[in-house]
Amino acid sequence: MGKRQGKGLKNAFHSMSGLRDSGIIVARTTTGDKKVGSLEGSMQNPHMTVILREFEDFENYVGDVAQSFLHHMPELHFLVVADTLPYPPLTLPENAHLLLLSPSPEKPPQTHRPENHVQSEFVLLVPDGVELQHWRQLKRLVQELKAEGDGPVRLVAAPVLTRAAVQCLYLQVNLKEWTATYSLAASGSGDSMCTALNGDAIVLIRTKDLFNLSVPFARPLLSALFIQTALRGWKVKLLDGPSFTASHRPLFSSAHNQWKADYHLKETTSQLMRSFGLKRLVWPDGRDQWFGCSKETSRCFGTVHDDTPEYLYLERWTPPCCLRALRETTKHVINILERSGVRYWLEGGSLLGAARHQDIIPWDYDVDLGIYLEDVPNCEYLKNLDSGSLVDATGYVWERAVEGDFYRIQYSETNHLHVDLWPFYSRNGVMTKDTWTGHKQDVEFPEHFLQPLVPMPFAGITAYGPNNYRAFLELKFGEGVIENPQPETQFERGLSYVFKQE
Repeated sequence: MGKRQGKGLKNAFHSMSGLRDSGIIVARTTTGDKKVGSLEGSMQNPHMTVILREFEDFENYVGDVAQSFLHHMPELHFLVVADTLPYPPLTLPENAHLLLLSPSPEKPPQTHRPENHVQSEFVLLVPDGVELQHWRQLKRLVQELKAEGDGPVRLVAAPVLTRAAVQCLYLQVNLKEWTATYSLAASGSGDSMCTALNGDAIVLIRTKDLFNLSVPFARPLLSALFIQTALRGWKVKLLDGPSFTASHRPLFSSAHNQWKADYHLKETTSQLMRSFGLKRLVWPDGRDQWFGCSKETSRCFGTVHDDTPEYLYLERWTPPCCLRALRETTKHVINILERSGVRYWLEGGSLLGAARHQDIIPWDYDVDLGIYLEDVPNCEYLKNLDSGSLVDATGYVWERAVEGDFYRIQYSETNHLHVDLWPFYSRNGVMTKDTWTGHKQDVEFPEHFLQPLVPMPFAGITAYGPNNYRAFLELKFGEGVIENPQPETQFERGLSYVFKQE
């Protein structure tokens, strides 16, 4: 077994001395007299920096990995990148260096910028625990990447252990919808073209491309790397061989350390998704992984001003976790209204969403339902809301809205995504109410639109809407509103960019 941790004061002194003198920390062990066979061609000077970024302080084989590469190629540049000084200290061979990304107040800014410490043409990103068996493995990677020229293939990867251990994936990143979707790429014999990988792999990339990324060393490294490269339209070529060996698999010697590593991966993944503005990952098996709001958290956006939520200024739509919460709240409320005998219909922008998308409008932030005022006493939750609010058995909050004479049902006490219920009553065949919001669509309308109510697909369920909903919507929003969205309100004026992109 190789050394897992550097131990003792000698290593600590090496580290602290390096930290004082420069941004690069050099920790050395005796490497012995190494005899290396003659190298061919340009691999005498490989123009390559090997970088190890992904490792855990509490148990790792960083020193062994560096020794493996430098044993075969002593002139190779080997760089270990960490956010802060690892503890216990690392034990690194000669010519392996440690770069800390966290700035120190006494040092100039370039000290902690990795692009200032990488002068080679290529960068090889390696995981912890791998071994280099022969310098020709690196030569093959360089040849493959050079052969691609300036085309879409900007990365070349080789599997660790076996090709079967690495999945070739197609990754589609939709920042407007806060979503990254992974699917299985076509596979067959030979090399594969992918936009992301799942599994242990060694990745070669040109230095200029690596440092064209916004955050080249974010963790988890490969997740962050492929999200950024996919957004640029770059591809990765996964070679069928050569495979790199790994003498240390599994990486962790105890269940406790494996748990710590899994927990750290979960935390760093959450931080990465927040920093990239991704709320939802869709995996090839159809499973969703969420990084946004829930019943136990506040919603993803703050107070809405001028009917324009903040995400529209980011040129994004409603976060998918918020849409999920709105759909769940809508289903819950409609189920209770129907059981209670309260007549309701889709109103305003929600009816418009049903007509356009059979769903909530992708940039909307609430759901509106009209109800008959005379039916309010039929519902236990509504008739007792003359003052205060109540929380039902599933955590939804029912209240009389402070903004006016209507009802609001919130997703939870902490998450205020909501459905609004607008009570109308009939007067001389016209549906009216006593208070108005001032919105153009908040107007009286003939009761015949509600006689009868008709079922409509909406937000994953069947809801009721006005009959002749097209005429109903054009009465409220203007002619052709379903096919031709018009920026009639401040809210829709904020969407002018979005509409131009559709």
